[in-house]
Amino acid sequence: MQRIAFKMKLKPGYTAEYQKRHAAIWPELVQLLKEAGISDYSIFLDEETGTLFGVQKLNGQSSQQLGSTPIVQKWWAYMADIMETNADQSPVSVPLKEVFYLE
Repeated sequence: MQRIAFKMKLKPGYTAEYQKRHAAIWPELVQLLKEAGISDYSIFLDEETGTLFGVQKLNGQSSQQLGSTPIVQKWWAYMADIMETNADQSPVSVPLKEVFYLE
């Protein structure tokens, strides 16, 4: 199983809204992520910079590779007002290089 990490950017003042939306994540999106082989998925926030850090275990595709699915496109549109996004409303996401891991 592979682990990946990436960072995204939250717009200032939207921490509570971001948490609220993820607390009510759509069941069909959760199902898609699990069916794609994504597990142990966490997102952390650096409150000083608004940087979000995502970490996932993969046994298939990453969440960033699911952008062609209608439910992910709908989620991106739903989140676009509170995050930095690309022209297609996908979150600006930068892969992070792992430099240390302790199991």
